[in-house]
Amino acid sequence: MKWRGRRRSTNVEDRRGMRVGKAGGIGIGTILLALVAMYFGVDPRLVMNVGSQLGGQTSTRQVDYQPSPQEQEQVEFVKVVLADTEDVWNQEFGKYGKRYQEPRLVIFNGGVRSACGIAQTAMGPFYCPGDQKVYIDLAFYDELQRRFKAPGDLAQAYVIAHEVGHHVQNLLGYTQKVPRGSKGANSASVRLELQADCYAGVWVNHTQKAKKFLESGDLEEALNAASAIGDDKLQRQATGRVRPDGFTHGTSAQRQRWFSRGVKTGNIEECDTFRATSL
Repeated sequence: MKWRGRRRSTNVEDRRGMRVGKAGGIGIGTILLALVAMYFGVDPRLVMNVGSQLGGQTSTRQVDYQPSPQEQEQVEFVKVVLADTEDVWNQEFGKYGKRYQEPRLVIFNGGVRSACGIAQTAMGPFYCPGDQKVYIDLAFYDELQRRFKAPGDLAQAYVIAHEVGHHVQNLLGYTQKVPRGSKGANSASVRLELQADCYAGVWVNHTQKAKKFLESGDLEEALNAASAIGDDKLQRQATGRVRPDGFTHGTSAQRQRWFSRGVKTGNIEECDTFRATSL
């Protein structure tokens, strides 16, 4: 993936070195509960949000943090990818006479406080509608390569484009279609996640047309990443069995299919999973 020498976004907050904790003792137990919740079909951010509200005061302290040259290069990569998403979605919203509100992206390590609650690195990247920010610990990229066997620049860029896709959904009103904690919430959540995958594909389509940034094997990297984090694969790895009623993000095949649809069409109207009769 060709990314060097391009515009870098200024909508990035660097919170590495900021340590967030609870005086009342919300810690590893909540994280483990959230991970279990994720495997069994509960949105882990709900658990983290509850955990962040229980007992004690939130404390934030600055520690000495010295990033490696490799990590600093990843920061520059993230800024370029975010800038690319800004270019695409500003243009796409403009086609419909709308104004795109660019999200902020927060880089953190260890833990972070957001409008959605306190999250830890183990939760992975996420988008918070409450403050319209994308959050990512760059250590997730090591996890993506080591645990999920999904290396590559476009695999990493796909993660950011997917989370920005959630921001696009929030602006367009799709996020409100997911009834958190009620019957049908999981099914609606799957549709939301697959639509974000499709939006990530739309980003690839338009960025390729404008900047010719793809190299041989890039699309395969992104498809591999989409497959690696499918609900069926994650459940099988965690428990040895698959429970479709617990899906919240879609199967590996579904995630690949909707990402590919966005790449092929470049049309956000083709990404309306909420109207689709088949996923």
